[in-house]
Amino acid sequence: MTEKDFIATISNPSSIDSGKYTWKTPSNIALVKYWGKKEHQIPENTSISFTLDACFTLTTLEFSKKKGDSGDFEVYFEGEKKDDFKPKIATFFERIENYCPFLSDYDFTIHSRNSFPHSSGIASSASGMSALALCVMSLERSLNNKMTDAYFYKKASFLARLGSGSACRSIKGSVVVWGNHDEIKDSSDLYGVEFSDDIHENFKNYHDTILLVDEGEKQVSSTVGHKLMFGHPYARNRFEQAEENISKIKEILKSGDLKAFTNLVESEALTLHAMMMTSNPYFILMKPNTLKIINKIWEFRKETNLNLCFTLDAGANVHLLYPENEKEEVNSFVVNELIQYCQNNHYICDRIGFGAKQV
Repeated sequence: MTEKDFIATISNPSSIDSGKYTWKTPSNIALVKYWGKKEHQIPENTSISFTLDACFTLTTLEFSKKKGDSGDFEVYFEGEKKDDFKPKIATFFERIENYCPFLSDYDFTIHSRNSFPHSSGIASSASGMSALALCVMSLERSLNNKMTDAYFYKKASFLARLGSGSACRSIKGSVVVWGNHDEIKDSSDLYGVEFSDDIHENFKNYHDTILLVDEGEKQVSSTVGHKLMFGHPYARNRFEQAEENISKIKEILKSGDLKAFTNLVESEALTLHAMMMTSNPYFILMKPNTLKIINKIWEFRKETNLNLCFTLDAGANVHLLYPENEKEEVNSFVVNELIQYCQNNHYICDRIGFGAKQV
């Protein structure tokens, strides 16, 4: 599909005066990272992620026929009016107006809340923008009752990408790929797709415990971080490495090779941070306790031969990934050894989910 396929066709443009839609949309954690993008939110490399379950955004979009010459909106986050959120959402609406021209007919009020700390490296923009995109698509589907479910979710992912790149991986599916890759069926730079190959039982019901090393705002936003890849001396090699790692993880997910999964996922996490540390300007987003946790994980794995591994997003927090049959040992390890490195002893027990839900 091309961008033109996502321009709205409205059969009843004046059929709805007011209403509201609510979506609960998960965050996701990338296994092969995307870092660097072209114009129009197009990724420089393919990425693949686990969809989370407990880390979600709940968003309600209330709408009514516009009162002024053009539509306006207000934003409330966790019960409080948030004007500082408006610029990013205004940019999102501007980016999608060609695909959703009906938005200019309405005024909106957005109510949103997270199940996890905002801007702390748990991809709040991914869950937030995907939830808003799904609310917009619910309105479009009400205006066009001929829309199929397949088109609904594909366009929702397409729109979500225009708000936050990784948001397109939070729409539908447990394992989601974003980016055109020769070995991934139906993959696209325009939207995320469910990983359609067989996934080994080892990766079913996988767990992700998130250690909140730093619950504050990130030192550098993802938007700024992606721009640092322009002119980065190692950018081209990194993009090629990521494409090769997509091919590798495709086979790993099929074979169930947990050792190979550990090696690839941890390498990807450290590569992401290496790119930030070697950019200009440069950033170190890991905290001392991030490194202490990583070393503890390596010691634990050597002693037990279990399959606990870590990954990182663009922040200090650590995601612990492990299979269902090791959850008791890992939970004990977290409580006895790792919780001391978490800010306020906070951590989140999560697992692979299945995508967004309308509520």
